[in-house]
Amino acid sequence: MGLLDTAAGTARSRAGRLRSGIALLGPAFVAAIAYVDPGNVATNVAAGATYGYLLVWVIVAANLMAFLVQYLSAKLGLVTGQSLPEALRERMPRAARLGYWGQAEAVAMATDLAEVLGGAIALRILFDVPLIMGGVITGAVSLGLLAMQNRFGQRPFERVITGLLAVIALGFMAGLFLAPPSPAGTLTGLVPRFLGTESVLLAAGMLGATVMPHAVYVHSALARDRHGRQSGRLRERLLRVNKLDVGLAMLLAGAVNLGMLLLAASALQGVETGGSLEGAHAAVSMNLGPAVGLLFAVGLLASGLSSTAVGCYAGAVVMEGLLRRRVPLLARRLITLLPALGVLALGAAPTRALVLSQVVLSFGIPFALIPLVVLTSRGDVMGRHANGRWTVAAAVAIAVAVVALNAALIYLTAAGRG
Repeated sequence: MGLLDTAAGTARSRAGRLRSGIALLGPAFVAAIAYVDPGNVATNVAAGATYGYLLVWVIVAANLMAFLVQYLSAKLGLVTGQSLPEALRERMPRAARLGYWGQAEAVAMATDLAEVLGGAIALRILFDVPLIMGGVITGAVSLGLLAMQNRFGQRPFERVITGLLAVIALGFMAGLFLAPPSPAGTLTGLVPRFLGTESVLLAAGMLGATVMPHAVYVHSALARDRHGRQSGRLRERLLRVNKLDVGLAMLLAGAVNLGMLLLAASALQGVETGGSLEGAHAAVSMNLGPAVGLLFAVGLLASGLSSTAVGCYAGAVVMEGLLRRRVPLLARRLITLLPALGVLALGAAPTRALVLSQVVLSFGIPFALIPLVVLTSRGDVMGRHANGRWTVAAAVAIAVAVVALNAALIYLTAAGRG
């Protein structure tokens, strides 16, 4: 009987540790919303519909990069008790801080452009709402989500965003059951290659939509705010849990991104979509049925609403961290919303604007990634948790790959090749 009691007690103890471990998950799932925003939808659908399985390797590589980058960001917040912008503020002169903040705000506006446009397009698909009104509604809902975070705290906000992430996954992956991708085509797509300038443009956009600068900034703040600066055994445990948190979140985001491209490659390749998300939705509905089309539109709406809230939150983290200035939430929401509403009011092609916004984001990645790698590799900042040589090598390789892809994009575009 004693042995049974001991076994039962051990099982209860393990269950308790499991439950407490699960309770620590969450910050990475909020950051992961940035990896499945409307910009991802636009670039992944465009890549699959235009080039089939050619750029599968970009998604796989980008999500592997994202795992390392997001873990380093969370580690910085846990070990130092600072967000990445706060850590930079202590180490940069005022002029450099202002310039750095300027580029970060430009990237934040490009982020918001993609997310608001995506929400507006989804509302037009679902309810025939005019695009400009859809943009206003998307901005208002995102403000409501942020107000909820301010009122009720981070945990409820994480739960809502994680729920929306599940809706996004269902919306974009349901069609794969009716139009399964070609296993041979998928495997062939794992071989790195391009096919002209437009494929490089899409690859840069896919990278910008996956390894996103504002996700790097915000994750360090999310980990810090959830757990604070810890030490000893508790910090060791939190670092292990955060590695699991990031791994699960990136696995889900990567699967959704890959699902988008594979769905477009299997169901939309050669189908006329007009290069737009509305056209992609119409093609999905026609080829796979209205139910799958509805799920696609709902996933796009959930993506726009959740990602613009997280993007605005990230912008506030950057400003407060670098400049020690806090702008009222409503004012910040209105300022970052204006460029997106301007694009809608001018009648620009929204899906094309989405893709180009992701290219802008890809140019902002080195400004977030390089300081993150440098800081997390310094012993005077991270102590014994400084990056090892293999981690440094991998992170440097990621930064070099990003810069090289952008340089190739500029060259090919200027040369008019492809």
